[in-house]
Amino acid sequence: MGGAPVDPRNLRGRRALAEKRMNNRYIEIMDTTLRDGEQTSGVSFSASEKLTIAQLLLQEVKVDRIEVASARVSEGEFQAVKKITEWADANGFLDKIEVLTFVDGLASINWMKEAGARVMNLLTKGSLNHLTHQLRKTPEAHFEDIRQVVEAAESAGITCNVYLEDWSNGMRNSPEYVFQAIDFLVKLPVRRIMLPDTLGVLTPSESYDFVKSITDRYPGHRFDFHAHNDYDLSVANVMEALKAGVQGLHLTVNGMGERTGNAPLASTIAAIRDFMPQYETAVNEKSLYGVSKLVETFSGVRIPSNKPIVGENVFTQTAGIHADGDKKNNLYFSKLMPERFGRQRLYALGKTSGKANIENNLRDLGITLSEADLKKVTQRIIELGDRKEVVTQEDLPYIISDILDSNAIEEKVSIVNYVLTRSKSLKPSATLQIRFGEEVFEENAQGDGQYDAFMNALKKIYSKRGLSVPMLTDYTVRIPPGGKTDALCETVITWDINGRDVKTRGLDSDQTVSAIMATQKMLNLIHVHDEVGQ
Repeated sequence: MGGAPVDPRNLRGRRALAEKRMNNRYIEIMDTTLRDGEQTSGVSFSASEKLTIAQLLLQEVKVDRIEVASARVSEGEFQAVKKITEWADANGFLDKIEVLTFVDGLASINWMKEAGARVMNLLTKGSLNHLTHQLRKTPEAHFEDIRQVVEAAESAGITCNVYLEDWSNGMRNSPEYVFQAIDFLVKLPVRRIMLPDTLGVLTPSESYDFVKSITDRYPGHRFDFHAHNDYDLSVANVMEALKAGVQGLHLTVNGMGERTGNAPLASTIAAIRDFMPQYETAVNEKSLYGVSKLVETFSGVRIPSNKPIVGENVFTQTAGIHADGDKKNNLYFSKLMPERFGRQRLYALGKTSGKANIENNLRDLGITLSEADLKKVTQRIIELGDRKEVVTQEDLPYIISDILDSNAIEEKVSIVNYVLTRSKSLKPSATLQIRFGEEVFEENAQGDGQYDAFMNALKKIYSKRGLSVPMLTDYTVRIPPGGKTDALCETVITWDINGRDVKTRGLDSDQTVSAIMATQKMLNLIHVHDEVGQ
């Protein structure tokens, strides 16, 4: 036989992989951001936004199914579903588009047919409490209504899944009714029976026990689990439901949904991948952050900065000791590597920053500093952090520029203190103290603005000493890209010193203060000049 010899280790590896896939259980992921997630207070997606999210979920994130709307809600909802089904039909995704429907005879079925949808998720009662007090019907009457809808859907070529609304409370308080309902449903042409913790009341142990009692009793039938997050237990409950044998999970982007929301897509997928490798999903982890940001934009609901996987701060090291540990054999790394999710690790700058944090940021910017300058930059960032100011990577070049600029100037003149005031209908004023060597001088003045008042007080002090202040010829303010109201502000002032333009810089979150810092540098420059001239 010809061809290159086969490495037996490769064969063993391929066999092991094949065995792993055979032993693993595939879990369907149904995303319900566009239906249940849209029940988040104040959220309403437009038809074009719904289509964009649907396309991203199916094509990039690669969830198995999406629930896109509730039938008969509004004309806008109808048009949104129609847009999605037209696109899905043209691209081979129509069987992945699902709509919540109701036990209302032919009304929901006719709505679906007009909208072009082919999979219905029929909402039925999963607890005796709901059945008795909301529908005021007997189980037999409710089951007969369900049978008629399911059979009509089958005749219309519509696939039917069934929700057991309030199933979790049903299992707690009326389990005999739940089993009676499932006994009835498994005899109908129903593809999946969906078990929602409608009010988010289950504990992890209950999630396992309730689901296990059902999967054991009805082997061969497909069950989905639909968790809500009222006690912040949704991901834990999902994990227990998987162990108990469900084949499908209902999740939402960013955990959106009514009240505290649903089980979040990103966190659930990460937990399954890392802690339950015996289960497989088709979800592409690298797309989770992108869809999260898109839904944040369309919904107007901000993602908390500390939200697992998709929050802005979750891959940001703040403590300098952690950054140092990352350099030393990745001591503070876990399986949750940012690259998995199309993100990168960041090192925050603030009062807890150590040299390692700053070095990592400088490396990203392609900047190298001497040990002495790095020490000064570190100290300046700590000082800024102590004042509760946010320091970003974009601020670093400004801070470095300020430090290096200061290195070149020997400080003989210092501004000891100042008070700046501004009141409506009154001219701004400034009171200023300056130290020359051992002497301290104080003056106050008014001006057209706070900095102008400061300069007028400064000129008074210099005039008394027989000195003059150089003329200001240019004044430029720069804020780092993406700066907010608390951003660091760099003020660059150009002075005419003996016919030569000289620039000095100041850096602070307050524009006037940064200008005063730039002015102090100028005063030390002319002090040196005056000393040389004497």
